[in-house]
Amino acid sequence: MTVPVMQSPSEISQRLLTPGPAPFLGVVMLDTRFPRPVGDLGNLATWPVQVNIRVVRGIWPDKVVQSAAGLHAGRVGPAFAAVVRSLAREGAAAVTTTCGFLVLLQKELQAAARVPVITSSLMLLPKLLAAQPRVGVLTISATKLGKEYLRAAGVPRERLGDAIVQGVDSKGEFATRILGNQPEMDLALARADVVAAAVALKAREPSLTDVVLECTNMPPYRDAISEATGLKTWCLLDDARLFKPFQALPGPDPSSH
Repeated sequence: MTVPVMQSPSEISQRLLTPGPAPFLGVVMLDTRFPRPVGDLGNLATWPVQVNIRVVRGIWPDKVVQSAAGLHAGRVGPAFAAVVRSLAREGAAAVTTTCGFLVLLQKELQAAARVPVITSSLMLLPKLLAAQPRVGVLTISATKLGKEYLRAAGVPRERLGDAIVQGVDSKGEFATRILGNQPEMDLALARADVVAAAVALKAREPSLTDVVLECTNMPPYRDAISEATGLKTWCLLDDARLFKPFQALPGPDPSSH
């Protein structure tokens, strides 16, 4: 078994101080300290293109994983927009984030830059729903991921019921460590939580073939999800809009998993 490559806070800090050459993919990260194995979209080694990460200080996971009203009340939009503008000025060819709940700020953040801004894997839903009757969504909090988020992702109002949302156990390792922003996490238990949620989703809707991973901390477990359920997983690594500016470089192949 391969041991996941982690990034310590010092490694991330050093990387932030030594930005790579343009063009690069800008990644706006919450102020986090939990482990990020390869596959996590906050781990530099996950991406197939040059990446520069910027942390929005003081914006912790529990401040963003909120109901729509709660997120707006937290006034996090201006802080994220400022970072998006900065990344664009420095040479970002596209910008994304490390929290799918930020899709609620999609219009605001896109307005902050002329380069493509793709805030969330939830933005893959419209295309997937156009090709199939129903699509699953795995999230860190089903109770907080309301219809407002799906609408912000571009899901037509008449198709909202066709996005089947399933959350992980709110008291499990994955949710409590990430939302609690804890420095340690048992990756085996976290994987089990995510897989269990996928199994529950498939049990609810046996006809599902595809699932979007809202949470950017779930992709390390996408192979385990597929093995347990047969579901094809989708995340930001599969959004061609992020990689179009890097056509000269090898990009991810959404059909390879």
